[in-house]
Amino acid sequence: MSDVFGYHAIQLGLSDIDGLAANRMPHRWLALDQAELPAAQDQAGNSSKTSERSILGCDYAALPFPEQSIDLVVLPHTLELHRDAHACLREVERVLVPEGRVVVCGLNPASLWGLRQRRARLLRRLGLGELFLPDAGEFIAYWRLRDWLRLLGFEVETVQFGVYVPALRQSAWLQRFRWMDRAGARWWPIFGAAYCVTAVKKVRGARLLEASWKAAPSPQAAPITIANKTRNTQGND
Repeated sequence: MSDVFGYHAIQLGLSDIDGLAANRMPHRWLALDQAELPAAQDQAGNSSKTSERSILGCDYAALPFPEQSIDLVVLPHTLELHRDAHACLREVERVLVPEGRVVVCGLNPASLWGLRQRRARLLRRLGLGELFLPDAGEFIAYWRLRDWLRLLGFEVETVQFGVYVPALRQSAWLQRFRWMDRAGARWWPIFGAAYCVTAVKKVRGARLLEASWKAAPSPQAAPITIANKTRNTQGND
């Protein structure tokens, strides 16, 4: 975030994470829905550290900003938890300036964490076990997110995957599988449990072409003056 420059930045959802902490834009907002807003206000009031973000309550699919007015939008698991991810992403495209950036963080369903979550949901239907991750929301695969971004005119700039260890609770077992983080980044990078995508809004330029039947005016020929030329008026009879 420190390399993204501009004047206005906004984070949608997840007040526990300050995704704009490293950013240096002068105007930064944290947008929360009505369910998250009271808890975030209480947390900000009880905290001794003054936050540089301005908190506002709104619907992520109807942001209170004019078109092409925001330079950076951060979505930490926002699309997964929103009831209409398409509408939220379209609203992000509307408020972003040309060459503005959107950063999307999410959990990868094609990972060990995603497999455990699907297995836990199946067992819960049978009355066995509990979920490892929260039940709210739906994982969005990277390939699916990339197609959505391309349809809205975004160009994917960077993609980072991480967390290759299995979904384990015991710290001792996590330490045993730490080697998978090093090997996964090299041998199976797209199967990380988490991903972070940075995309740039591209606006194609247009140029008005003249009609082909309209002939361009031809330049008028200017008289040419020849120097040092005298007219011979004398002649022999």
